[in-house]
Amino acid sequence: MSRLNGRTRAVISNVRPQIDEGRAPARRAIGEHVEFSADIIADGHDAVAASVICRHESEQHWQEVPLSHVGNDRWFATWVPPHEGFYEYRFTGWVDHFTSWKKGLVKKFDANQDIAVELQIGAGILSEAAELATAEDKPAFEPWINALENASDPQDAVDLAVGDALAEAMSKIRYTDRVTVFDRTFRLEVERKKAGFSAWYELFPRSAAALPDRHGTFQDVLRLLPKVAKMGFDTLYFPPIHPIGEMKRKGKNNSLVPSASDPGSPWAIGNRFGGHKSIHPELGTLEDFTELVSQAKELGIEVAMDIAYQCAPDHPYVKEHPQWFKWRPDGTVQYAENPPKKYEDILPFDFETQDWQNLWDELKSVIDFWIEQGVNVFRIDNPHTKAFPFWEWTIGEVRKVNPQVIFLAEAFTRPRVMERLAKIGFNQSYTYFTWRNSKWELEQYLYELTKTDQQYYFRPNFWPNTPDILPHHLVEGGENAHITRFILAATLSSNYGLYGPVYEYGINAPHPGKEEYTDNEKYEIKHWDWERYSRTREIITRVNRIRNAHPALQSTWNIDFNETNNDRVISYTKVAPDDGESLLVAVNLDYFNTQGAHIRVPLHRFGIGSNQPYLVRDMLSGEKYRWQGEYNYIQLNPWEMPAHILKIERLN
Repeated sequence: MSRLNGRTRAVISNVRPQIDEGRAPARRAIGEHVEFSADIIADGHDAVAASVICRHESEQHWQEVPLSHVGNDRWFATWVPPHEGFYEYRFTGWVDHFTSWKKGLVKKFDANQDIAVELQIGAGILSEAAELATAEDKPAFEPWINALENASDPQDAVDLAVGDALAEAMSKIRYTDRVTVFDRTFRLEVERKKAGFSAWYELFPRSAAALPDRHGTFQDVLRLLPKVAKMGFDTLYFPPIHPIGEMKRKGKNNSLVPSASDPGSPWAIGNRFGGHKSIHPELGTLEDFTELVSQAKELGIEVAMDIAYQCAPDHPYVKEHPQWFKWRPDGTVQYAENPPKKYEDILPFDFETQDWQNLWDELKSVIDFWIEQGVNVFRIDNPHTKAFPFWEWTIGEVRKVNPQVIFLAEAFTRPRVMERLAKIGFNQSYTYFTWRNSKWELEQYLYELTKTDQQYYFRPNFWPNTPDILPHHLVEGGENAHITRFILAATLSSNYGLYGPVYEYGINAPHPGKEEYTDNEKYEIKHWDWERYSRTREIITRVNRIRNAHPALQSTWNIDFNETNNDRVISYTKVAPDDGESLLVAVNLDYFNTQGAHIRVPLHRFGIGSNQPYLVRDMLSGEKYRWQGEYNYIQLNPWEMPAHILKIERLN
């Protein structure tokens, strides 16, 4: 009994957000809301009050966020953390004797009962509160106490009791011995804005040459930077830029028999020229790379590097650290395989090696090395095939010194595995968007991502294609499908990416029997005509401009789907932070036929009355419409423009 506090009567349960009961931090980017909620009750009929107290890791004092009752004993508040870094937060609740007294006082007064005793009780509550008030607030309590003790007019006393000044002063009073504090403190990690809002463009530097039959260089990529910036991308992602293995090298289309001119796959890392901390000689020098990183930053672009923890058979690690690999009885190293597929050009690390500590240190040093060269964004290849404890340690150690670093998990794998990677530190993740096509599938998937606890640890990055994945709808739907899927990715999610210039040129010849490109750029150098006109590129540029100008499209969590009477038309509303500007998006999911639908417009989101006319401006086409009422008809021709991005404005 000595460890109990019998004066605390509030009970707190079902708190959110919490990730694995506090074992992992919830996550938000700077500028994003956190929604606190909990079930809070007390015995009897007394009023209850509640709050969340928060503290940044660099601060000693706690900030209080009041919770409001939203019904059925559920309490709620939204809060925007002002700084990056880690916060602690705790849920608290207590019996609010002042509010209980005030409610009883008003009821008795309205019933024409004598309230003299109630006024004396109120004076006693204020006297006790005055002892706990701040030096600034304390002087106000004495006249309030006197007014209740010596009230000549009951109406004046009641007016004082229900007034804002007294309520504000009493809201600051805490009887600490009567406050219930939830038995666990939780953490919140607030990351830089780019973690929550980004547009990625992937290209192979070796295919950037201006002339055919030449190996591209970083200097060639420098020439392309203005084009990438003009399209509106803020992240330029390169596949691995390291020396490529010469042993067991793959030829075109993953052939086991390469020609002498085949460059091999960039993911087969390492040869006599070096490994993960070296640059492919034909791309240029380390100085060329750092110049590219610097020039990109001047254009508002960050270079993202691919980290693929695997080795070609002739990687220096294999000879210098043979204990980091699995050796087979025939004396050969175990290569990567997924029968019947054999990846003989790639050797995975053995994360069960007895020398695991040195392996971990060396792999982390790879990331540290590239951070020193100015890189702060990393796309991690197949992280689900490496040990979870390794990632938790590596990401934690890296971001402890460099909190600006962002890790994107390229993990097209099982849901629970993807979720685990997010919980242990990955800032963004690839998703199943590529395979979600119907209206129902998209709505259900976005609900899972944005309306469940996933929103606090799994930050999606939508990619309509990758060098590994050419989905069937891009093959069958052609340019229309490319445009539609891009618009969906860029407006459903605040983080998206695409593999170009393959995407904007609509290249979609599949490898027979596989969901991937034939004549794949992974195995050969391409020559692209970067001056060639592309309707898809024009729309990409337009949408990125809209995204950058409108905060409503800079968050993933603010989406609500609108009712339509045609399953081939999907519609959703996105609201800017702090109930700012809202946008309505409608997309035709039919790549070949014009589709029309009545859309139910959530007028309350736009501050518009049910019978009030309003102006609708399509930011994609520039057209304007005059609408009235909840239900309005749209028609979308995929051969012209498959979507609307609508800004709704009140008419004066």
